[in-house]
Amino acid sequence: MENQTVAQKLEALVKLQFIDTKIDQLKKLRGDLPDEVQDLEDEVEGYKTRMGRFEADLEELNESIKKNKEGIKEAEKLVKKYNEQQKNVKNNREYDAITKEVELQELEVQICEKRINEAKDKIELKKQEIAAIEALINERNEDLSNKKNELDEILGESQEEEASLLADREKAAKKIEEKLLKYYERLRTSLSNGLAVVRVVRGAAEGCNIIIPPQKIAEIREKKKIVIDEHSGRILADVDMESMEEEKKPKKKAAPRKKKVG
Repeated sequence: MENQTVAQKLEALVKLQFIDTKIDQLKKLRGDLPDEVQDLEDEVEGYKTRMGRFEADLEELNESIKKNKEGIKEAEKLVKKYNEQQKNVKNNREYDAITKEVELQELEVQICEKRINEAKDKIELKKQEIAAIEALINERNEDLSNKKNELDEILGESQEEEASLLADREKAAKKIEEKLLKYYERLRTSLSNGLAVVRVVRGAAEGCNIIIPPQKIAEIREKKKIVIDEHSGRILADVDMESMEEEKKPKKKAAPRKKKVG
């Protein structure tokens, strides 16, 4: 590569640009499908995470109901025990103390029953939320399946061609000096259409349509140095001579109209 002439360097760049443009066209066929598939996958994962949280909440609420039911059983046992003790009290003070304990346990039963009912209401709401998320997951999974099938179909048609182009690209890139290749890659990334190496067509740089002065066009044709478009940074590799010749052709003058004799 050290002994490459400017013409050879330009030829290598033109070839690389041609391959990259072909790859860009294949990627364009896919459109936004890869991003749409990724977005749907992320959305489904988000719903599944939320579903996991709701299911954990359900488990916690059911555990709370279980503990409160055990609390009711324990309180009812104590009420029964205290009622038996009341039959053998020796004075009013003992009677009042046991009565107070019975009231406390009966209040505990009421509190546990209230907590159970509240938990049941929350469970119903959680079940509704889970059903809504399940419906969303099913809907998104269907969309995801359709998008994946569409993408797989496009990939199936272009995969072999893309693999071949990528192999060609690797070979072509090796024929370009590192500094020039880095400039080309950086330029391609910054340009919306990816055209880093262009021709001059009808006196303007392809891809940006900026007029190139005649002196610079002459330099491009000579291929003695790498010519850069100062406005876009594009490498001007060639001149479309046909378009230049067309511009030079004199336009035919319109034939004079004959005056009508009155």
